[in-house]
Amino acid sequence: MNPNQHPGQEARAKAEAGTGWYAGLARIGLVAKGVSFGIVGILALKLAFGDGGKATSREGALQSLAQNSFGKILLVLLAFGFAAYASWRFIQAFAEREDPEDAGEAKGEAKKWGKRAGYAARGLIYAALSLSTVRILTNSDEKQTQNEEARQTTSTVFDLPAGRWLVGLVGLGIIGAGLWNGYRGLARTFEDKWRTGEMSRTERTWGSRIGVVGHLARALVFGLMGVFITKAALDYNAKEAIGLDGALQKLAQQSYGQWLLGLTAVGLIAYALYCLVDARYRDVSANTS
Repeated sequence: MNPNQHPGQEARAKAEAGTGWYAGLARIGLVAKGVSFGIVGILALKLAFGDGGKATSREGALQSLAQNSFGKILLVLLAFGFAAYASWRFIQAFAEREDPEDAGEAKGEAKKWGKRAGYAARGLIYAALSLSTVRILTNSDEKQTQNEEARQTTSTVFDLPAGRWLVGLVGLGIIGAGLWNGYRGLARTFEDKWRTGEMSRTERTWGSRIGVVGHLARALVFGLMGVFITKAALDYNAKEAIGLDGALQKLAQQSYGQWLLGLTAVGLIAYALYCLVDARYRDVSANTS
């Protein structure tokens, strides 16, 4: 570190270059993200095959790890990984600059702050996931399912001024996230963030394929979550809201539910593998992600 450089300036410089401890945070965080989705996918796949699995959220999957010593060690590592991911996203939000092509224009400023808000939101999600993991380790977690949390939160928001509208907007936002994942998968825009010069043809081909499958699976579960939260707002009924576990349960309840759940589980496992590829080859420098 340059002795004359302010810590904030050092953080921005590391972020813009995508090097050093900043890159380490990003890559560790992406691995933890992948592992968490992989556990959810494996549990859902076991359920689809009648092998004792369950349709659960990432928090529920983490709770299932706490039953043995190896699982607890993995939880410690995941808590650190989620915190690393959150830190990466918070630093991204801090380091984000206005696009030079839009310099001085209102749309450029709005785009910059929109990206910052997105990075900060993802940081908050993973900070909460890290805290939840620590609570599981210390046996202080309330062991609510994500369904229960979604319904409780929805009920609380309903009591706020314009709460029904807020719930509806959240539902539409989650549907939007599902559509974005679907577009990102079909258009393969996730490849734009890879350092493709370091990848072999086989790595890029298979990395791209699992990325497509994984993003489409995420699109499906986010879409279902968003639809039911929006329905909760329309019906003014908090019991309609669902989490990730609820989305998987809805799939299992349909005709050919075993196959739908199994295919979605495979998609979530594919997304987990994609995250590992992303951790290895992603260009994590700020203003490129």
